[in-house]
Formats: sequence, structure tokens, C-alpha cells
Amino acid sequence: MQVIKSLFISIMLLVPFLKTYASSLKDSTSVGLNSYNDNADVEVYSPTLSLMKTLSKNFLLGVKLRIDAISAASFKNGGSPSIPDTVIGASSREGVFDELRYAPTFTMAYEDQNNAVSGGVYYSTESDYEGRAVFLNYVRQFNEQNTAIGIGISQSDDKWIPAIDRNLPRDDRKEGKIDIFISQLISPTASIEFVYSNMYSEGFLASPYNYVVQDTFAKFENYPETRSGHAFALKGVFMLNDRNSMNYSYRYYMDDWDISSHTLSTEWLSDFSNTIISGVRLRYYTQTKAFFAKDVDTYRASNQYFAVDYRMSAFDSYDIGIPFIYKPSRNSPYKITASIDLYQTSDNSYIKNWYDSDKITAVYSTFSIEYDF
Repeated sequence: MQVIKSLFISIMLLVPFLKTYASSLKDSTSVGLNSYNDNADVEVYSPTLSLMKTLSKNFLLGVKLRIDAISAASFKNGGSPSIPDTVIGASSREGVFDELRYAPTFTMAYEDQNNAVSGGVYYSTESDYEGRAVFLNYVRQFNEQNTAIGIGISQSDDKWIPAIDRNLPRDDRKEGKIDIFISQLISPTASIEFVYSNMYSEGFLASPYNYVVQDTFAKFENYPETRSGHAFALKGVFMLNDRNSMNYSYRYYMDDWDISSHTLSTEWLSDFSNTIISGVRLRYYTQTKAFFAKDVDTYRASNQYFAVDYRMSAFDSYDIGIPFIYKPSRNSPYKITASIDLYQTSDNSYIKNWYDSDKITAVYSTFSIEYDF
């Protein structure tokens, strides 16, 4: 089920988040629920629980638990399989769900007037995949806190445990990422931020279950064992007036698989009252195909690499969403945040071949209640 979770997580990351560099550490707890549903009969429900506790004015410890409960009757043709799960190797069903994933994260943070350091460890486990990661972030403010620079580093070391009797070329998957950013307040009502990201992956980077079937042969999906990429992003926040703001961002990505992409995003937020903030966000994404991705039904048995995942092909996607924030009063310890988004890809032959649908259309949502002690 890792390929489905990867799709869900990548789409959920479209939800913008607000970074603040001068907020004080505080005790808090939150509960939430994320969901994803698409026209390939994939359903994901992710309850979350977090607890943050200050040890002193400058130190904080935190723990967050996330569970992904996934229903997808088959990898082939979404929830309407033409081939039984026992043949294609879908993960075993756990109760009413086809897969359950448990993912705790432990964090520690330090913050003073001009410095913020945070780090932690992450672990996830499911029937056919085990994930481990460490991360560390540092932010420095100067110029009377009008400028911030920072760096974030993360490294994962995961392991495949296929649900079918298959010997993989290698059963590990490692991913590293470095983010470097600089944020600048350019006026009392506007700020900009530049982010550079470097990513590197190695190991078995395909899915153990996806396969190419043609008239004379059948081959499991296979990718190169390494992948490196670079991304450049420019973001802006503009206060239009006391009640309205606009967020803009552009991101360019390229890697050594010949995939390059452009992402354009904008978000309007408005204080509709003293207690409610809402608005609308739009996102457009386009990418080229990997060098080894061929047209459907043109693979040959002698090819070294085979792709089934549509994210290896050229496609566009669109997203429109509505965020929502409710706080009973300025000093209230409670805050409710929610959002709902509609995601859709362009017509794609890879999607048609695997999911028996011209495009992926999905609705995903977030909801959380936070309480400050």
C-alpha cells in the first residue's frame, strides 16, 4: 500500500502552512483528522494527536501520533479490481481497512530571542513497510527580527517488507533533504522568502506491486536506484488591509530522472469577523516525464526500466481549496482549523491504464482542534 500512501501524503502536502519565527514556546495539545477520497476508490482517514510541553521558558518537548487507515480493494483499477488482491499482492486487510499505518514523531525545540532550534525522530510501521527518519532545523533572526535565515536537514532509512513472495533487488529506501531559506520583511505589510532544497534518494524507489503487462510479457515496475533533485521556491505574503492578505508562491524542481516541474500557488485570507478567518486557495502544477517513462503499451521486455505510476509521466494537476480558522476570542485557549480541497489531474494514459479512469479526481480535508494550556 506504500504507493497509495505516497500519493495521499504528496497531495496533503499541498495544504499551506504558516511559519512563524518569533512565536514563544507554549504548552498545547491538539486532535485532528485528515481524509482523502478519490475516483479510484481509494479512501484514507488519518487521525492525529499531539502534545507539546515546555520544560522551561526556552525548551519544549513534543510527541505526535498519526494513524493512516486506508481502504483500496486493489492496486489494479482502484477499488474495482480485474485481478484478485491475492494475485497482485495488495497488503492484507486489517478489519474494515486494507492497511493501517502507525507513525509517532518525537520532537524537541529550543528558542530564545533570535534563535530557534528544533529536531526529532520519526518512525512508521505497517504490514509491508517500515520507516525511520531524523530531522533538525535551525532559524536565526537578526536585523531587528526583520530578517531570518535557516536550514533544515532530514534523513530517512526505510525498509520494504513486501506482502508477496518477491525478492527485491534491494529492500531499503533512503532519502535525504536539505532546505536553506532566507526570509525578509520588505515593508510593514509585506515579506518575501526564498528557499533552496536539495534532495537525494537511493534504494528500491519503485513499488514492489506495480507491473507492466503487454501481449508477450509482464514485468514489475523498476526505476534507477538513485535520484537527486533540486528545487527553488519564492514565496510572498502581502497584507492588503487590516482584514485581508494574499500569499503567493512559485516553485521550480528538476532532477536527474529528467523530471522538471513548475508549481504556482496563491491564497487569499480574510478576517470575516473577530473570530473567523477564511478564504480560498488555488494551485497549478505541471511536470515533464522521467527519461525511462515510455508511452503505454510501447515497453519491450529488453528495457531496463519500467514505469506504471503516473507521477513518472508528464501531467498537470489543479487544486482549489477553502481554509477555515475559528478562535472564540483573541485570548481563547481554543482554536479550530479546517480545510477542504478539490484535486484533479489532467487526462493521462498511465492513469487510464492502471485505474481505468482518464484522470484522478480527489477531495481531501483537514480538521484540528488545538488547546493551549
